[in-house]
Amino acid sequence: MIHSMTGYARKEFKGDWGTAIWEIRSVNQRYLETYFRLPESFRALESVLRERFRQGLERGKIECNLRFESQVKQGQLQVNEDFAEQLIENALWVIDRAGQGQLNPVDILRWPGVMEAEEQDMDMLNTTLLSAFDEVFKEFVAARQAEGEKVLNVLTQRLEGVITEVTKVRGQMPSILSWQRQRLIDRLAEAKVELDPARVEQEIVLLAQKIDVAEELDRLDMHVAETRKILKKGGACGRRLDFMMQEFNRESNTLASKSINAEVTQAAVELKVLIEQMREQIQNVE
Repeated sequence: MIHSMTGYARKEFKGDWGTAIWEIRSVNQRYLETYFRLPESFRALESVLRERFRQGLERGKIECNLRFESQVKQGQLQVNEDFAEQLIENALWVIDRAGQGQLNPVDILRWPGVMEAEEQDMDMLNTTLLSAFDEVFKEFVAARQAEGEKVLNVLTQRLEGVITEVTKVRGQMPSILSWQRQRLIDRLAEAKVELDPARVEQEIVLLAQKIDVAEELDRLDMHVAETRKILKKGGACGRRLDFMMQEFNRESNTLASKSINAEVTQAAVELKVLIEQMREQIQNVE
């Protein structure tokens, strides 16, 4: 199964330690890039989280956020007196220098780090939060897989469209070659040019070789088969699929350059549209 690089998961967890909300989102990116927004007290988790993303994902720009509110019981709060004194001294200095303003004690108490709760068991809390993260990460991967299934359906439909156009052109080639042969003979007749029949046949063969697209059609069939094989194998296949789109484009361009009638030209244009639609989808495949 292929996975999209677009995904989102969010989940809230509650316990006697407080409330935690994990949120993970991702968009397409050439490589794997991870960004974290964690409370300062949980910065130590960043390296662990980065490794878990690296083990579970191949590509994508990942944003991981944690919001945490500690559950504080009555009697647990205490003032960090040293820190509060430093804040008061600095606040009074600013007021003195500015010549205006007042010191609000409540503002001091609200300053991060002034009011301290009884220290929690951080090892236990980290283990709990990592376990919660694992749950959200599974949902996140499932979301990317669901998006990947949608992309797979689109790619499968477009590949069927490519086969349809290839079959259409292949079926027209005998009549196109016959028409071109007769067209050359008629022009020579109109010009009243008498040529050796062997020479005429030689020219017809050369012309047929110039407009023959059998090789391009065969390669398009091969590219479709290879792309289906890559999709069936799944995994991190975005780069391989992108390379296949380049190969598809090369054959469709050659087909268009050899076109000598409206039907083949229309088929070449339709192929380009189908290939571009696939390429757009593949930009989001992991």
